[in-house]
Amino acid sequence: MEKSNHIILQTENWLKRVVIALNFCPFASKPVREKSIHYEVIEKADLNIALQSLIKICMKMDNEIKIDTALIIFPNQFPIFDTYLELVDLSEALLKKEGYEGLYQVASFHPLYQFAGSDKNDAENYTNRSPYPMLHLLREDQIENVLKKYPNPETIPEKNISTAKQLGLEKMKKMREDSFK
Repeated sequence: MEKSNHIILQTENWLKRVVIALNFCPFASKPVREKSIHYEVIEKADLNIALQSLIKICMKMDNEIKIDTALIIFPNQFPIFDTYLELVDLSEALLKKEGYEGLYQVASFHPLYQFAGSDKNDAENYTNRSPYPMLHLLREDQIENVLKKYPNPETIPEKNISTAKQLGLEKMKKMREDSFK
């Protein structure tokens, strides 16, 4: 349990010091402030266990409306980005199969995240580079409500990439590494 708490603390540090500080997700500060994020650390998992965990969290969110969003953290699994992308694809397919499409959405974060067409050392990849591989489970209705109030939400990714490029690779690396302190 102590190790899980430490992993959650590092994830919270990353959210505050990178995601919120750089406004990569303009909607992240509210659930952090209100402590409405469910953190689930899965220390030992293969693809099947990871997918079972995803559905368990969906069921938990079905029953606990106070949970705005969930982060399923895999500190010891999926170190290879392509293997992790397979997990993301299977997660999205499973949500659809289990009737959760339109209710929940999966966002992806990984320590080696790399946008298609980018170089692995591009600063822009750090907009999605987290301390650990994780699946971010969001409530679609909340996303839709927030997007209605946010001017030009389609510009968020472009703004994030621009911010990361302006800060540069070394600064982005340091900010993510500082999450481990």
